[in-house]
Amino acid sequence: MASICKIVQSSLTRRKPLSFCKFFHNASPKSRPNRLASVVCAVGGTVVFYTAFKCRQTQSIHASQLKEEESKVVKLTSREKRFIRFASVEFDGQLYMTPQDFLESVVEAEPRPRLKRKILTAKELEKIKDSTPPLNQGSPRFFRTLRDKGIISYTEYLFLLSILTKPQSGFRIAFNMFDTDGNERVDKNEFLVMEKIFSHAWKGKRGIASEENEPILPIQEHYVDDEQGLQRRHTVDTTLIVHFFGPKGNNELNFENFKQFMLHLQTEVLELEFSEFSKGLPTISEVDFAKIMLRYTYLDTDEYDMYLDRLLDRIKETKGITFEEFNVFCQFLNNLEDFTIAMRMYTLADHPISKDEFHRAVKICTGTSLSPHLVHTVFAIFDVDGDGLLSYREFIAIMKDRLHRGFKSYTKNEGWEAFKSCIKQEMKNPT
Repeated sequence: MASICKIVQSSLTRRKPLSFCKFFHNASPKSRPNRLASVVCAVGGTVVFYTAFKCRQTQSIHASQLKEEESKVVKLTSREKRFIRFASVEFDGQLYMTPQDFLESVVEAEPRPRLKRKILTAKELEKIKDSTPPLNQGSPRFFRTLRDKGIISYTEYLFLLSILTKPQSGFRIAFNMFDTDGNERVDKNEFLVMEKIFSHAWKGKRGIASEENEPILPIQEHYVDDEQGLQRRHTVDTTLIVHFFGPKGNNELNFENFKQFMLHLQTEVLELEFSEFSKGLPTISEVDFAKIMLRYTYLDTDEYDMYLDRLLDRIKETKGITFEEFNVFCQFLNNLEDFTIAMRMYTLADHPISKDEFHRAVKICTGTSLSPHLVHTVFAIFDVDGDGLLSYREFIAIMKDRLHRGFKSYTKNEGWEAFKSCIKQEMKNPT
C-alpha cells in the first residue's frame, strides 16, 4: 500500500512516476488482482480527496461573494417598493411614474402587465414637456387625460399620496410648508426644496417594525443607496413642475391654484375608484360601497364575509350610493382625526354612538352632511350588535386602513399568511 501511495504522490507532485506496469507485473499471478484493486482504491481515494478540497475552496469563494453582495442591499419601505413596481419609464438611469402609473398605484393591487420599462429619450422628454397643459387648464381628469404623456418623480409620488389624505382645512398648511418666504406664493425653487425634505423624511422611515419581515432587495437591480435614494440623477423638469411653474420654470403658484389642484386630484382618484364598481351607472350598490371601504383592510376572510353578510341582512331597500354621497363620505375620512377628537366627547366611557351623534359629528368636522341613507348603510356595516349604535373603535381602525390605502398594514410576503392574504384580496376585487 505504501508503494501505491508513492506512485500516486509522485504523479501528483509531477515527479517521475513509478511505472504502474512494473508495480503490477512484479507481483505473482495470484496477487495481481489484489494489487490492481489496491491501485484503483488508492487512486479513487485521492480523486475524492482532491474533489472535496476543490469544493471547499469553491464554497469559501461563494461565501465571500455572498457576504459582499449582502453589503450591497438595502431594506425598502412599502412606498419605495410600490413606486418601483408601478414605475413604467426610465430616463438617464432614473425611474419615473407616468400619470397613469400613479392612478393605478392608488386603486390597483398590481401594475398592468408590461414586458419592460420604456427608456425615454431626450426628444421624447421634450415632447412630454411641450404637451403639458398650464395650471389654469387643470381639471379632475388631468391625470387620465395625460395617461402616459408625463413623468412623476418619487418625491412627487409621496407628495401626491399625502394630498389624497388631507382635508381641505389642511391645504393651507401644506401650501405654507412650500411657501418658505411667506409671500403667499410658491416658486419653483421653494417647491424643489420641500420635495427634498419629503425625500429625506420618508427615507428616515426605512426599517420600521411593520417591515422587519419583508424581503431585502439588491441595490444594483432596484435601488441606489446614496444620499438621494430614488431621486438619484433627477435633474429634469417633471410634468408636475411644468404644470405648476410653466415650461421655463419662472411662474409662481398661489394658494387658490394649489387648492384647486389638490381638490381635482382627490376627485379624480375617487371618480376612478367609483367607476370601477359603477360600470357606467350613476350609482354603486350598498355592497359595492362596503367592498370599497374594506378593500384596504387585512381582515380574515370570515371577518370580511361577516361585514358583507351583516349589510345584506339589514338593507331591505337598496337605493344605491351616488358619487356625490361617496365623495362626501371620503372627504369625511380625510377629516378622520378631527372626527376622532369629536367622538371622544361622546365616548369618554367607550360608549357607542348613535346615528344622530354620528351625523352631527361629521357635519361639525366637514361642514357637509351625509345623506340619511348613507348613514344607515354605514351603521348596517359597523353596528355589531344591531342595536342602532356604532362600534366606534372598530370603525375608526378600519377607516384608517382605508384612508392610508393599506400602507400601514402588516402584510406577509410568504408562507401560509401570504396565501391567505392573496385569496382574500382576490375575493374583495369586483368581478
